[in-house]
Amino acid sequence: MKPDSISTGELPIYESLIRERGDVVEEARVVAEETQHQMSQALNGVAVAPQETGAA
Repeated sequence: MKPDSISTGELPIYESLIRERGDVVEEARVVAEETQHQMSQALNGVAVAPQETGAA
């Protein structure tokens, strides 16, 4: 069985970590999609104001 074919339902530690720490994989996916969109706009000559992601 390949790692890709294992569902998270079969990995209780994964579910436990998500509850404790948040879904880092999903957060990374969202940031990657936002970055891809911003870079696409930049390459098309559309100015995008940078956004702060850190806490004050």
